[in-house]
Amino acid sequence: MSEELTPENPEAPEGDEPIKQRKNGLYPGVSDELAENMKSGWADTELHDLQPIAQAAETAARRAALSARFPGERLVVPAGNLKTRSNDTEYAFRASVEYAYLTGNQTEDGVLVLEPVAGGHRATIYLLPRSNRENGEFWLGGDGELWVGRRHSLAEAEKLHGIPAADVRELADKLREATGPVRVVRGYDAGIEEALTDKVTAERDDELKTFLSEARIVKDAFEIGELQKAVDSTVRGFEDVVKVLDKAEATSERYIEGTFFLRARVEGNDIGYGSICAAGPHACTLHWVRNDGPVRSGDLLLLDAGVETHTYYTADVTRTLPINGTYSEIQRKIYDAVYASQEAGIAAVKPGGKYRDFHDASQRVLAEKLVEWGLVEGPVERVLELGLQRRWTLHGTGHMLGMDVHDCAVARTETYVDGTLEPGMVLTVEPGLYFQADDLTVPAEYRGIGVRIEDDILVTEDGNRNMSAGLPRQADEVEAWMARLKG
Repeated sequence: MSEELTPENPEAPEGDEPIKQRKNGLYPGVSDELAENMKSGWADTELHDLQPIAQAAETAARRAALSARFPGERLVVPAGNLKTRSNDTEYAFRASVEYAYLTGNQTEDGVLVLEPVAGGHRATIYLLPRSNRENGEFWLGGDGELWVGRRHSLAEAEKLHGIPAADVRELADKLREATGPVRVVRGYDAGIEEALTDKVTAERDDELKTFLSEARIVKDAFEIGELQKAVDSTVRGFEDVVKVLDKAEATSERYIEGTFFLRARVEGNDIGYGSICAAGPHACTLHWVRNDGPVRSGDLLLLDAGVETHTYYTADVTRTLPINGTYSEIQRKIYDAVYASQEAGIAAVKPGGKYRDFHDASQRVLAEKLVEWGLVEGPVERVLELGLQRRWTLHGTGHMLGMDVHDCAVARTETYVDGTLEPGMVLTVEPGLYFQADDLTVPAEYRGIGVRIEDDILVTEDGNRNMSAGLPRQADEVEAWMARLKG
């Protein structure tokens, strides 16, 4: 038997890592003949005509901005590692936003390092190289290419990303020997953090993560294009759902979830977040992602879903649809109030305006409606001052959007919520009214009705553009659109 590959002698030849064997595997080991056979007879698959990824110029500019912000400091940005789902199976991998934003790479275990040099930084992307065929890792190792698929060579990675590439397995030792100030993006790679444990501080690392969050507040042209792709696919996903509502009625909300997911996987990388497919009173649960309830004619369907592109940019759109194609009188009354609120919010999105303006404008309309309906005692100024409308509006009216569905989340408050809108920002406007099924403070006809309307809004030089305008919002238009799709 091949000495390095038997369970009794799991040590690999000197200089190589041992290859972990699966307990209770059906093969007790590997014969010398098979081990030798597997080393040869493979074609050269190196790719020589690769072109840089589409966003290579943008990622270079982002690294330059990062370099200028932290001169003389070593900066370490990990992609993260695979996470176990169950026993020896892993969750699908998604690289950290900070790493993907700066490199365009999406490979697990990758690490971007910016080392200070005269006049700036030298960037290196550390990755796993192609699998080793000499020691059998490529067909016996857990991350061997015959198990998980071919990965790019370091030379290929350099061509794709425009960054010198090196073997990530050597990085921890290099970082342990590093001198001078170091910052690392925490929370993604425990091994890298351990190697830097005596060289970094939480405060300095927080500053790095905050800078990278704020850098994404204003989107560049590539990002806006990707967000529009995500929205366009999402529009088609909503159309898919309307066409199969009869099948959802025969099964459950999960038919809606699965239908939208198919569009996301065919046209993009994934869904950008867990789809909310909330029918009937489930629409009053803000983050209803169980999606296991019934879909009934006469109820409303609140569908909050977004396609994520292959470059990690996600849409975030919500429509509240009458399952039978027609709003009832009370459903339309509540829907129209939310629509008016959203119209006021979208109108407030413009360059030079305060970020909070769209929220304040939307909430005012909803407060006015609640007072008009006699659900809360006015005047409206009193309701807004005390936040009394929040029993039924619950959440803020929107958020930044990008590579995270709630993008730029660790930006400073003065830069984000208390900031000023600029061209290139993309945010959601998503007011809602939610009357819980057990809310005895409202008439019975309101109970169990939840309505949210959400669109993705780009701040432009002269106002805004609704990126998700391909989906109708006004009640009559929604009904006509559904009728057309159902044929």
